[in-house]
Amino acid sequence: MRPARLTGPEHAPTPGASARAGAGVPVVLVAHGSRDPRAAAATRALARAVGAARPGTPVLPSWLDHTEPGPTEVLRGLAADGHRTAVVVPLLLTAAYHRRVDVPAAVAAARQAAPGLTVRVTDVLGPADGTVDAGLLAGLGHRLAQARPGPVDALVLAAAGTRDARARGSVGRVAAALAAGYGVPCTVAYASAAPPTAGVAVTRLRAAGARQVAVVAYFLAPGLFHDAVVAAAERAGAVAVSAPLNDSPDLVDLVLRRVDTSGDGSHSRVHYRR
Repeated sequence: MRPARLTGPEHAPTPGASARAGAGVPVVLVAHGSRDPRAAAATRALARAVGAARPGTPVLPSWLDHTEPGPTEVLRGLAADGHRTAVVVPLLLTAAYHRRVDVPAAVAAARQAAPGLTVRVTDVLGPADGTVDAGLLAGLGHRLAQARPGPVDALVLAAAGTRDARARGSVGRVAAALAAGYGVPCTVAYASAAPPTAGVAVTRLRAAGARQVAVVAYFLAPGLFHDAVVAAAERAGAVAVSAPLNDSPDLVDLVLRRVDTSGDGSHSRVHYRR
């Protein structure tokens, strides 16, 4: 296998995305939640960064589990403050159970206390309608270049994991896009719920002849899963593991482009009328 220089895929977010329409309409970021305090800190940092990129727009973090407040509480608070509309952005990389069930349930639960609030729920940050966002690829590429500025001959895309086959398919599309962008094999690994682990994936690539295998962390925030990926990959001989996206400029831009996407029937809308 011929080593490839990690300069990142030739993708970039749309210029000026953070300056387009939507300023003033509150944005509620909904993270999965974790017992690890680093994850909540990363979500708060992302909310601050999104708010700084969109002056005049309230940007509020929330969590589905482990950390308060939840999205229902945040939406009720916005309604109590007189807001009539809000945009909910699921900070998720796959459209699995949390996007299909938990987020809509949290929005619906705001109904009793927010009868006049209209809520738009955007796509997740991972592939939407089968399309891998160029900004997401750019963010993963920049994190990888920070971890491994030298050449590699294979990649592993390490995700949190899900039992949802369609969600795993979306992770596979990101891996395929990375493989095409870097010109080297890229295989998928998971920290939970599905095989293989990052360590197994690295071992298999090395057994196939790769000697410089780097792991791309498909995570938005640090936590126990990312720690496990780092430990397993390094034991297996990976030359680098990238950091989570956290509050990187690429992720901020992606969030704002999700906010700015006009309604075309692909987004969930919940209208509350008196």
